[in-house]
Amino acid sequence: MDDDPSASYIHMVHHLIEKCIIFNMTKEECLEALSKHANIEPVITSTVWNELEKENKEFFEAYKKKRRDVTTKKGSSSETTDFNLLGSRDTTSSLSG
Repeated sequence: MDDDPSASYIHMVHHLIEKCIIFNMTKEECLEALSKHANIEPVITSTVWNELEKENKEFFEAYKKKRRDVTTKKGSSSETTDFNLLGSRDTTSSLSG
């Protein structure tokens, strides 16, 4: 599987989505961030996100509930910090090993 470039790419997108989740981002915020910072087409991010949701229903239900609770307390969740998701772009090298 590691030799397949498309599998490696999907794995990288998966990893970056996990980073978005750590930053408590919505799916839409994640699509925008990966498009802007990693030049990943939103349709790719959306497809990988949807597959992750299918495979991890309980996690995403809890995640969405947590986000709703946080949003209710803060008032608005549309505030996104502009940051470089890829850092020093070492993400791909850690995935190819």
